Amino acid sequence: MLYFRGCTAREKQTEIQDATERLLKLAGVDYHILDDEKCCGSVLLRTGFVKEAQNQIEENTKVLKGEKILTSCAGCYKTLKEDYEGLDVMHISQLLNDLVNDNKINLKKSDMNVTYHDSCHLARHCNVFEEPRNVIESVANLVEMENIRENSLCCGAGGGVKSAYPQIADEMAKSRLSQAKQTKCEILITACPFCKRNLENDELEVLDLTEFLMKYGGVDETE
Repeated sequence: MLYFRGCTAREKQTEIQDATERLLKLAGVDYHILDDEKCCGSVLLRTGFVKEAQNQIEENTKVLKGEKILTSCAGCYKTLKEDYEGLDVMHISQLLNDLVNDNKINLKKSDMNVTYHDSCHLARHCNVFEEPRNVIESVANLVEMENIRENSLCCGAGGGVKSAYPQIADEMAKSRLSQAKQTKCEILITACPFCKRNLENDELEVLDLTEFLMKYGGVDETE
């Protein structure tokens, strides 16, 4: 399996890459990474640079073809799955769900109340709703926000909004955080590095799904 880390987890939210690799090693997953991993092209596509994105896709395909690809990023997952041809792609939430069901990772359930933010790319675009929820519910009590699944509110980071219109992105994040706080949750979980980065705040802990498992799942790394 090739773990395609994605630009955000690889360079800006490295704690997500770290948590993911620790979980993979703990579960005995045979994987490797690319030392010279390139951007998948998602941002180029979403911001209108179609020709440049296509060049990126063609170059990446030469390296990725024939690999079973695992992604941390919801945007990478959507792009590699839908904008490339013939790639075998899996999001980390899907793999974790399989590993939990197969008892490859031993987790401990607590009475903690948490909520989950559906990212646009993973949820309404790719219909991945149940897997992250199943993983979360193996560790904590899931309390849902008002807008979830295909009706989830965007965090504000995607589509180039965070770069071009940071104030709008901040307002969108505040709206989503308001819904999270209304659940009285202790932690807000997401499965997208972009979302985590934009939703981070001083009042409510925001964690990637992999970080949540490593921090609160009772994972024993000495096993």
